[in-house]
Amino acid sequence: MVNLYDTGVYLLNGKDIIRADQYASTLIKQKTGKEVTKEEARKGTISYAILNSHNTSNNENTLQLKFDTLTSHDITYVSIIQTARASGLEEFPVPYVLTNCHNSLCAVGGTINEDDHMFALSAAQKYGGIYVPTNIAVIHSYNREMMSKCGRMILGSDSHTRYGALGTMGVGEGGGELAKQLLKKTYDVAAPEVIGIYLTGKPQAGVGPQDVALSIIGKVYASGYVKNKVMEFIGDGVAHLPIEYRNGIDVMTTETTCWSSIWCTDEKVKEYYSIHGRPEDYATLEPGAIAYYDGLVYVDLAAVKPTIAMPFHPSNIYTIEELKANPLDIMHKVQTEAREQFDNPNLTFDLTSKVRNGEIYVDQGIVAGCSGGTYDNVVAAANILEGQSIGNGAFTMSVYPGSQPAYIELVKNGTIAMLMDAGVIVREAFCGPCFGAGDTPANQEFSIRHTTRNFPNREGSKPNEGQISYVALMDSRSIAATARNGGRLTAATDMDIAYHTPVYSFSKSVYDKRVYNGVGRAEPETNLQFGPNIKDWPAIPGLTENLLLKVVSYITDPVTTTDELIPSGETSSFRSNPLLLAEFTLSRKDPSYVKKAKEVQHYERQRTAQSSELLAAELKDVYAKIKTINGCEMLDPFEVGIGSTIFANKPGDGSAREQAASCQRVLGAWANLAKEYATKRYRSNLINWGMIPFLVTNETVFAKDSFIFIPHLRQAIAAGAAEIKAYVIGDDQITEFVLSVGNLTSDEKDIILAGCLINYYK
Repeated sequence: MVNLYDTGVYLLNGKDIIRADQYASTLIKQKTGKEVTKEEARKGTISYAILNSHNTSNNENTLQLKFDTLTSHDITYVSIIQTARASGLEEFPVPYVLTNCHNSLCAVGGTINEDDHMFALSAAQKYGGIYVPTNIAVIHSYNREMMSKCGRMILGSDSHTRYGALGTMGVGEGGGELAKQLLKKTYDVAAPEVIGIYLTGKPQAGVGPQDVALSIIGKVYASGYVKNKVMEFIGDGVAHLPIEYRNGIDVMTTETTCWSSIWCTDEKVKEYYSIHGRPEDYATLEPGAIAYYDGLVYVDLAAVKPTIAMPFHPSNIYTIEELKANPLDIMHKVQTEAREQFDNPNLTFDLTSKVRNGEIYVDQGIVAGCSGGTYDNVVAAANILEGQSIGNGAFTMSVYPGSQPAYIELVKNGTIAMLMDAGVIVREAFCGPCFGAGDTPANQEFSIRHTTRNFPNREGSKPNEGQISYVALMDSRSIAATARNGGRLTAATDMDIAYHTPVYSFSKSVYDKRVYNGVGRAEPETNLQFGPNIKDWPAIPGLTENLLLKVVSYITDPVTTTDELIPSGETSSFRSNPLLLAEFTLSRKDPSYVKKAKEVQHYERQRTAQSSELLAAELKDVYAKIKTINGCEMLDPFEVGIGSTIFANKPGDGSAREQAASCQRVLGAWANLAKEYATKRYRSNLINWGMIPFLVTNETVFAKDSFIFIPHLRQAIAAGAAEIKAYVIGDDQITEFVLSVGNLTSDEKDIILAGCLINYYK
């Protein structure tokens, strides 16, 4: 079904796969009559051509990219614009789309959500941007429909910025990277490796894009096979997939931890652009006659079965057939892993109660957002539910079309009526269910969702308050099949359905009437509209020569998501107030974090105030021990910066929201300690907020509440030192160990030294 090659591969004429082994050169010459080096063949990928056309560095290995357009939603755009303003923003240099799809239904905090929306409208007017009002479209639906273009690159402050199926390379990043683009700077990255995703065959009826995507994610995630790389979709199977099917697979590539994605294009993509009134934006994209890929994922679409990603990660996959054949053992396994992950002995897990008389029953079905709310997915669900009923028991189902143009067409062709007649609630374009701001299940409920993620408490529950619910990811087709059976888990392939997708007609009239487009028409005299919750960033200090860190949180989970670092859902309503949002940092994973971080921050304030109180109590003995270290005998404590830090094995999986880093920084953090970082974007967020992304290469010699002293750190960062000597200041002894920070660009070094991106540009 899905197989990984253990070597690089050459692809000849888009179809013949040759392993990059000792026989490769001979085979290539036999088939093509040509000799080619690996480096020459790398230039045959679609990815190379697009990246090269956007690179300003004159160096193919170290890219300095400028993007064609930018996009943000209402959790991230205020902080980005505030950062850019503080650094000298005068006008948006490229089209910048500001959507309002993440908190448009939240009433938490009174007016503060709509205040942010009005800030965005005034910013679009002042700086020349595009403002998409609430419920008009979710961020990625709008960008697919209006901003994609073959060969274009789009940078978004949302991790699911993926438009590869439309020939556009989308990159999801933290807000700092968008602020750089707004300031006409570049996005700097080492040239990524490119992994071929070879699709062959045709999916069976009832198998949808989520099934294909989850099958790939389950195969590549744990090994990091595509981590920080480009996934390039090729092969004869691409032609068998409708465009929205491709979009549905593509948007889920984020959950593999890849950097970006791109697909070969064909007549179906050409038709998509024509339907959307932009035929000139189509171009044929395909690999060259000889292309080299650093790895290959071979996907037999015909062998893909309806699939479910069990709590609490998109990679925790089973076929629905497997799950139904062995439900109690699998449910018990999920519960056991959850107890370890949540580390809360008072939390009850009762997923096994969903198994009754050998069948699995779920409580809720959701089809929503950039992955689930596409036209084709909603129509497929309606095909299954036409003339049926989801029942009048506990089971509920909601559908959120991704955009108003799609919604209008679904109304015209009767799809919405079919769903509503079956008992489905049809809602507006909104990303809420995907991150806990809408349709949060009841305690102990089991929800199946065609959305992007099922991380712990992402759906809105609060485990520290005794609440827990379970989310599994499935395709809209199997969700509808389950709904048709009143909540009894059912694969869509178990039903004989005559699928029919009415021809789609796109009408952008609602966009013409409601979307503000100020591109090229900036109005500098416009005043930004600030609500009372929109606050400037607090002053952030530059890096001191020597640093004392206290480990205030120690997380041993294999992976720590950004949703655990800063919970989404209703907390995001406070996104525009750095100090208030910071109060929620790690609140569901480590409730003691904020208090402990503030205690350390108090020490730093005493230090900068030269207060004698700093030398008393807890730090008195710490400073005495530091002075016993060779070369530190005369060290002045007031010259040693003090900050908090966290340790996690692999932090940063998931969202691009920079608040996962900035909230720590606002509370006085100066670093993270990790075995590795789950994504480039989280590491970049740390750097842009002046936090050092330390790597712990050996066994940890520190624990929670340990003090770590790092002498001559500023000098080491500036010099690009491969290893940095550090000391754990224990009660009885001082333990020396080594940290590293990996490769830092010149700008990244300077940002860390300055204290954050804002300071750097000032």
